Amino acid sequence: MMKKIVITGGTGRFGEILKHKKNNNKLFFPNKKNLDIRNFKSIKSYLAKIKPDILIHLAGLSRPMNVHDKDIKKSIDLNIIGTANITKACEEKNIKLIYFSTNYVYPGKIGNYKETDSLLPVNSYAWSKLGGEASVQLYKNSLILRVCMTEKPFVHKVAFSNVITSFMYHDDVAKILFKLINRTGIVNIGGSPMTIYNFAKKSNKYIIQKKLIKNNKIGMPINSSINIAKMKKILR
Repeated sequence: MMKKIVITGGTGRFGEILKHKKNNNKLFFPNKKNLDIRNFKSIKSYLAKIKPDILIHLAGLSRPMNVHDKDIKKSIDLNIIGTANITKACEEKNIKLIYFSTNYVYPGKIGNYKETDSLLPVNSYAWSKLGGEASVQLYKNSLILRVCMTEKPFVHKVAFSNVITSFMYHDDVAKILFKLINRTGIVNIGGSPMTIYNFAKKSNKYIIQKKLIKNNKIGMPINSSINIAKMKKILR
């Protein structure tokens, strides 16, 4: 059955991919003028007009990572308060909410993190995303996706050979997203655990390997890999 789905943040990297993915739903991609996540009235007005069944919340502040240290007001306004506004508006109209969070909410030390494991964000960006999660968790008609994804082709010329993660390309996440929309709770989304270098060299044999030094200042965890057993079970 076709559903009406509003997708915030449609001008972002992942949103642009969703615009070109065929599916059986009717998708709406409001711009900031039509739906400003910082303005509760703006959100309510747009949702009242569209009357969606589902809202996929991608909008927020991500890169560069250090902006979350330099401009905490912007980080809080967009990723925490903005997400809370979206959650309140969805709750009022009983609209299913799907929130894109990050695997960086886990401690990032031993890897293979399950959805039920303890959380300890590794940097300010992850704290802001967990702040968004806090409001979404209060709303039962919701799904939180802790996603580990990246662009294809891999955008950097250098990749860490001692950092383990669970990268999945944006395009691959887009392929499975609409198979998850009827779920609630929390689901990890990503690929098989491997070093960033091994992941990157699959599509770029000329990638240069480098080691991440301990106590690095870029806020990158040494092992942020996630357990994707729940995701696989849903997709069977």
